[in-house]
Amino acid sequence: MIKFNIASINQCTEVEGPYKRLCIWFQGCNIICKGCCNPDYQPLVPKNILSLAELVSIITKAKDQFGIEGVTYSGGEPTLQQGLPYLTEEIHQLGLGVISFTGRKYEMVKDILFGCDVVFDGEFIEDRADNHRKILGSTNQRILCLTDRYRNCINDWFNKRECLTAEVNLGNQISINGDKI
Repeated sequence: MIKFNIASINQCTEVEGPYKRLCIWFQGCNIICKGCCNPDYQPLVPKNILSLAELVSIITKAKDQFGIEGVTYSGGEPTLQQGLPYLTEEIHQLGLGVISFTGRKYEMVKDILFGCDVVFDGEFIEDRADNHRKILGSTNQRILCLTDRYRNCINDWFNKRECLTAEVNLGNQISINGDKI
């Protein structure tokens, strides 16, 4: 059975990519970037273990309830989740787009990220912090449009700065999310 180690899920956000999206933050990262924005998601420990079917059910409900257009993978490090290509396939079958962050170079993990529409790749480098592009942490990180789904909107969306938002996640916890101003 395919399982995923989940740190957090936000069922509807407009901060983690264009349009309304569900965001999954995976637990565990072995890159350990200095200055990481999610240090609590780095430990390689079991957090909330969900099956592929359970995750697809949550995504389907978010699509029906909130009208999400896509799903964003974040973390932690999404590429540590071996079932990711299967999840991406299921998400596309729902008619939704997929965006993924990774601290690795895309060329090293393209098999696990197969099917993603957009990938933001590259390790966060603290002394190269990016204060101009939305969401990306440092200037070495790339925006890779792998399909046409977001090609016409991605640069405009990611170059527009916005404020922080308060959101309620799947566990009814309030989280502060977005760009620092």
